[in-house]
Amino acid sequence: ACGGGVTAFDTVAGRFATHESYTTALIIGANRVCEEYCDRLATNTCVNGDGAAAALVRRGAGGCRWLVTETLTDGRYADFHRLEAGGSARPFTPSMAAPARIAAPADRLQEFFDGDIGAMFDFARTTLARNREVLERACARAGILPGSVARIIHLHDNRTAFADLAAELGVPLERTNADLALAHGHLGCADQIFSLDHLITSGALTPGDLVALTSVSSGMHWTCTLLRV
Repeated sequence: ACGGGVTAFDTVAGRFATHESYTTALIIGANRVCEEYCDRLATNTCVNGDGAAAALVRRGAGGCRWLVTETLTDGRYADFHRLEAGGSARPFTPSMAAPARIAAPADRLQEFFDGDIGAMFDFARTTLARNREVLERACARAGILPGSVARIIHLHDNRTAFADLAAELGVPLERTNADLALAHGHLGCADQIFSLDHLITSGALTPGDLVALTSVSSGMHWTCTLLRV
């Protein structure tokens, strides 16, 4: 899911905490669009791209230090992301007939909420509010103020979604990774690591900066990992 690259840092931290001999881990996020099943231009609110990113995590590394990961889960919306085929329940096989393409987000919302416009707006408001709440919880656990976070690195969505996120968090759009998202498209769970690497190598992030990797994923889950560059 889209949050896997963010929650993976928590998984690695847990392994390091329970296995003293573990010193190195490799986090890999990858995305490949199945063209026969998924219209990369219409299935999501963003353009789905093909790509991958990786992060080498070392115990006691001096830079890009993990601080905390926080996740909120709301199972009421799990069925919104369920697909008609694929996955472990109905895996694709060479002999199966081609499934219908995944519907557009607006159509899936209409079906899931049975045409209830008010419920759809509540869902949109909840999604934004949970992004803020998970960031605030992560900051509270790390003992820092949300305003001290230099960059919000979110999943690669469209500009309107980034503008709404920035407004909800009370930060300028320039403190997000919106431009990178628009330039490269949604790379699934690779988004945040991909953008983080670009921002560090370009000099947009410097040692000591606080960074929040944030995501929304099926389940539904809202997650935030805090790093100090």
